[in-house]
Amino acid sequence: MGDGAQSSADEIVTAGFVVIGDEILSGRTKDRNIGYLADFLTAHGIDLAEVRIVPDETSRIVEAVRDLSARYTHVFTSGGIGPTHDDITADAIAEAFGVGIDFHPEAVAMLSKRYGSADLTQARMRMARIPDGATLIPNSVSKAPGFTIGNVNVMAGVPSVFEAMLEALAGQLKHGTKVISRTIEAGMAEGRVADDLRRIQNDHTDVSIGSYPQFDGKNFTTQLVVRSRNEEQLDLVVTEIETALERLRAEA
Repeated sequence: MGDGAQSSADEIVTAGFVVIGDEILSGRTKDRNIGYLADFLTAHGIDLAEVRIVPDETSRIVEAVRDLSARYTHVFTSGGIGPTHDDITADAIAEAFGVGIDFHPEAVAMLSKRYGSADLTQARMRMARIPDGATLIPNSVSKAPGFTIGNVNVMAGVPSVFEAMLEALAGQLKHGTKVISRTIEAGMAEGRVADDLRRIQNDHTDVSIGSYPQFDGKNFTTQLVVRSRNEEQLDLVVTEIETALERLRAEA
């Protein structure tokens, strides 16, 4: 991983996210980390390309982590690094990388300072078990650290802790060129503008055009979002879309 380095102009930096937990899949816990991570990565020029939600099963975690690690520049995981019996993520990550796992002296010291010797139970000590070769991710909220191994960043599922760990990682991540976006209110139903959008998109493959229909209770309208890393191309496409919309309005 880079030390907050920018990519070259033609390189796209990507990320995958593995959300771990039966409680997410059952609906008992509503995930808040996907949206936060997407916003965070977008601000740093990193494309969140894939999200997988997997149960608390070692084989499923190993499979997802290995697959996404091979596909993307960065991988993030959330959940399963707490003190209870079903917190199996650290062991699964060790298996995914084919390394051992043991108590990390620095992690033990962090937890000892946080809880004191009387309250540092065997269960809490589980949070100091870190795969061999991993580096710690600081946790300013509850002190129990996450960790990074290879291109995989393993973090807690509790949103406030997840966010704190992500902020701690920011300077270490390889960043890319930020995507610029423009929003256009079409003022008409999606079907009316679809043909023009298809033509413009085909002419400008390095620009992404998103079409989002909306309904206000009476009428359908459409919000268009144009995204690109190239501002000149972005402005050109926005102009073409606005010209097309003006023509369609005149024809109505």
